[in-house]
Amino acid sequence: MQPTKNNSIKTCSYISVTALALAVGVVHAQTWPAKPIRVVVPYPAGGTSDILTRMIGAKLTEAWGQQVISDSRPGANGNIGVEIVVRAPPDGYTFTLMDIGNLTVSPSMYTKLPFDIIRDLTPITSVTFSPYLLCAHPSVPVKTVSELIALAKKSPGKLNAPVGLGSNIHMSTLAMQQRVGTNWTYIPTKGGQSSVMSVMTGDGDFLMMGVLQTWLHVKSGKLKLIAVSSEAREPMFPNVPTIAETPGLEGYSAGSWQGILGPAKLPPEIVNKLYNEVKRIVATPEFSEKLTSQGSRPQAKTPAELGKWLATEKDRWMKVVKESGLKIE
Repeated sequence: MQPTKNNSIKTCSYISVTALALAVGVVHAQTWPAKPIRVVVPYPAGGTSDILTRMIGAKLTEAWGQQVISDSRPGANGNIGVEIVVRAPPDGYTFTLMDIGNLTVSPSMYTKLPFDIIRDLTPITSVTFSPYLLCAHPSVPVKTVSELIALAKKSPGKLNAPVGLGSNIHMSTLAMQQRVGTNWTYIPTKGGQSSVMSVMTGDGDFLMMGVLQTWLHVKSGKLKLIAVSSEAREPMFPNVPTIAETPGLEGYSAGSWQGILGPAKLPPEIVNKLYNEVKRIVATPEFSEKLTSQGSRPQAKTPAELGKWLATEKDRWMKVVKESGLKIE
């Protein structure tokens, strides 16, 4: 059957529209960015995400000639800042750099989350992975994870861990607790620095927290380092055992994943351009050495890999939250 004149016209029109759209996308990617880029950091200024945003932003500014602005918008374990990004136009001028582990916990923990982390965000790339350090106040009579568990079982509910409720650190500590059947108490704090100070002053007994917030205090003797949360021992602490080496906690792993996301429906050309540039930056010896000295590792996942990781982690924490019965209004 031969195509009619009208069908031919429709086919040509479709091809023309498709070609035009592709051409516009290429031009957009070539001209982007044409103005400053805002990176919403959904935590207080001075934390890991803010530091990384400024480090990467300075290199992006060098490469593209446009300023990258770190905009701190703390609250609700990052959800306030993420909502700002979700509501932003998908034009490539608003992103977030954050602990994406926190993001994967929120759908299970918050009863009225105003966005869907899969539907309403575009994954760009991960930036770093940093393990948590399991630390205790020097007066707590334990040196190993097994001894911490035994002490908790001996006096149920007596030991306490200060945490930001609903945070990835809270869930990571809770997952360890569920695996070994212990009973300790969680003390709500405003975030990482508050939790560290609580243990250092003796108000809190132990905590898991990032290397950046804890290592200096471990070296000064104000915190006692017990274990690291990564799957394998860390080169920075070769003599410190992992939590996973403890009987009953085989395979355990947790940590802080910093990553970049934008609003939904970002043009693929912009996504790929930003991903490739960030990947180049974090792979440079200067950046890599700086991260390693702070207990972090470069981890530049592709947009597709990051999207898959977000979905998998969301399901993982859903099981932990469901078992705990925790919810935040």
